[in-house]
Amino acid sequence: MTTINEIIAFALSDRTELLRRFILTLLFIAFIYYLRQYISKKIDNRIKDISKKFRYNKVLNYISYGLGFILIFPLWFRGLQGFMTFFGLFSAGLAIALRDMVANIVGRLYLIIRRPYNIGDRIEIGGVKGDVIDIRLFETSLMEIGNWVDSDQSTGRIVFVPNGHALNRNISNYTQGFEFIWNEIKILLTFESDWRKAKKAFQEIADIKARKINREAREKIINSAKKEYKKLTPIVYMNVKESGVELTIRYLCEPRKRRSTNENFWEEIMDFIENNHDVDLAYPTYRIYSQGNDVADSNREENSGNMKG
Repeated sequence: MTTINEIIAFALSDRTELLRRFILTLLFIAFIYYLRQYISKKIDNRIKDISKKFRYNKVLNYISYGLGFILIFPLWFRGLQGFMTFFGLFSAGLAIALRDMVANIVGRLYLIIRRPYNIGDRIEIGGVKGDVIDIRLFETSLMEIGNWVDSDQSTGRIVFVPNGHALNRNISNYTQGFEFIWNEIKILLTFESDWRKAKKAFQEIADIKARKINREAREKIINSAKKEYKKLTPIVYMNVKESGVELTIRYLCEPRKRRSTNENFWEEIMDFIENNHDVDLAYPTYRIYSQGNDVADSNREENSGNMKG
């Protein structure tokens, strides 16, 4: 203990400026080295994932080098002006080199303060859709949905989105506040079909299936938004397309049940069409007429007509 005190006292004295700087440099290097070893050992003990362990150790190296420069480099500059110049240049260089890392940390702070999404929410950020399964310092983990899979079903992949995206990307939350979304089903009927009859039947199907969810949705809205929306009931719209009359069923559903509700609706729709011969599904039709005749002597249909035959 006496020897250490003597070394420190000698280093702080004005006897030999060069020797003082050299000793302080060695002390700082030793301090940073052992501090880094201690933190690295903690990381190895607590984190089992190899990729994460490598990433954290890499960040630790950057911090160690930065701390070393901040502590040691000023020792070899004379005067406050030289130190401030160095510190300013070093800080600017460090900010540029680690801009993505800094953006991710700031993004994490934004997520803590603003909470645009939480674990368990279904979101879309930066063109990636999925369920939030983890939020860490540098990235958010999503169980991906959509992509090559229809109707927002899971792809089985886990996507890591940098937290910095929360600062410069649009975030869509499917479940926060109001836990329902509007879904639409489009049915194309032939021009010869009784579309009024079909529209009335589809409205009845939608009303029956939507009774329970409309009650739940209204309660959610009243509790979260503190006001009551009038238009929560499903509705059927009619539109005319090139190949027939299009009926669109618009209804509320839970984000994770879009595919199952879509299937249930189509089962009811197909049963209705099968039992009503004046309603037919349609798709694009091409007809060729011979020149000079009032009636067609040839009728070629390509992907056309009546699905029921």
